[in-house]
Amino acid sequence: MNDQIIKSANEKVTAKKVSVGRPSKSQRQWLIRGLKEPGGKLPLFDHEGQRVSERTVRSCVEKGWAEPWFDNPIKPDWTICRLTDLGRQTLNDNE
Repeated sequence: MNDQIIKSANEKVTAKKVSVGRPSKSQRQWLIRGLKEPGGKLPLFDHEGQRVSERTVRSCVEKGWAEPWFDNPIKPDWTICRLTDLGRQTLNDNE
């Protein structure tokens, strides 16, 4: 599949639709939370109320496990993402 160019926080991020290894502990914890949310929406904050690391978000998007969903008009620098089919498959494969 062709790479998608995604504009987020005034930057371009390339989402590669290839699975690269397994998710780290923090990536997996974030991605799992999308399994129970409508549309696979991924949270902006962790269970302790801390913002999810931009590094975690960016790496999951780059690996194709998550994708930007829509822009946040209140906080345009925050990326709202959802779990992809590849992300669901990766979680199921690594159980």
